Amino acid sequence: MIGAGAAGLMCASEAGRRGRRVLLLDHSRKLAEKIRISGGGRCNFTNLFTDPSAFLSDNAHFCKSALSRYTQYDFIDMVEQAKILYHEKKLGQLFCDDTAQQIIDLLKHNVLLAGVELQKGVKVAAVYKEEKSFVVQTEHEKVQADSLVVATGGLSIPKIGATDFGYRLARQFGLPVTDVRAGLVPLTFSDSVLAFCKALSGLSVDAMVSCSAASFREGLLFTHRGLSGPSVLQISSYWQTGEKILIDFAPDMHLSEKLQEVKLSQGKSDILTVMAKILPRRLAAALLEREGVSGRIADLTSVEVDKLHSAVHRWQLYPSGSEGYRTAEVTLGRVDTSALSSKTMETHACPGLYFVGEVIDVTGHLGGHNFQWAWSSGWVAGQYA
Repeated sequence: MIGAGAAGLMCASEAGRRGRRVLLLDHSRKLAEKIRISGGGRCNFTNLFTDPSAFLSDNAHFCKSALSRYTQYDFIDMVEQAKILYHEKKLGQLFCDDTAQQIIDLLKHNVLLAGVELQKGVKVAAVYKEEKSFVVQTEHEKVQADSLVVATGGLSIPKIGATDFGYRLARQFGLPVTDVRAGLVPLTFSDSVLAFCKALSGLSVDAMVSCSAASFREGLLFTHRGLSGPSVLQISSYWQTGEKILIDFAPDMHLSEKLQEVKLSQGKSDILTVMAKILPRRLAAALLEREGVSGRIADLTSVEVDKLHSAVHRWQLYPSGSEGYRTAEVTLGRVDTSALSSKTMETHACPGLYFVGEVIDVTGHLGGHNFQWAWSSGWVAGQYA
């Protein structure tokens, strides 16, 4: 088994429990770094509302079998049995009360309890098939096995060791690999939009962010590079180069109607004072300056009201790109699910070869769904590999 991240650790322990002799290899000396840094160091280990609708894939049905056979409640039960305290932050997101290291320690304990041999800091030089066996050549030895599980993850966050090893191995065995790109990643902008974002850097606001394929209402964060925050990270997985995104800073109200009401009852009020009751004052001031609107609300023209309404409810933006794999939480695309069995994660063309976790073309929404895919796909493969 190559890759001792979330999916690899889960798969190894399950295979070991079945009495399989398992060797788990990882090129890093630090175990499961992506788990360690996730959730601000507390690991958003699953989501109460995980279901297939929270995942993107060329085959929307592929994830259904694994998610139904090993659910979020199964993993929660394992966490509770280990007496790890946790809490729901929002939208079903579950985090450790203490630290992500607790999840790593739990998975490592399960692996060792199942009799798995775990080797860290081992680089794989070559992989090939010799008659009915898979051969893995490391720097130090040649290992033969009946089954080979690839759990090497995607390209996101290269500083913790992410590589394209899994994709190269898939292609070596003749499997299709889809186009890949960064997902759950901050979006970048140029020119006047970038200057606007820089001026508001550090400001967070509740917003509805949409593109042609989806809408998400969560926090939006202005940064010195562009836009981030949960709503933007979510939409980045759907956004395609050249597409526009729309931002609504006040999704619970109708600004033009509100301004007309205030105009009748508090006409002498300054427009900034009124807008600052609807939006954070910094954002309100920046929007008014950008649209060239000032003075008393009684003096607002219908054209100015329309301009402000559009600025608040329908800010149209064309991102120049994203921050890329350096800050992306996941990789979109990857090993094509058409090459795999959704029941076992085994490849159709090469019996005994399995792919699990992020290396497969299944990407979850932000909020613990991707870890649940790792647990579910790893568990499934562990029943057969």
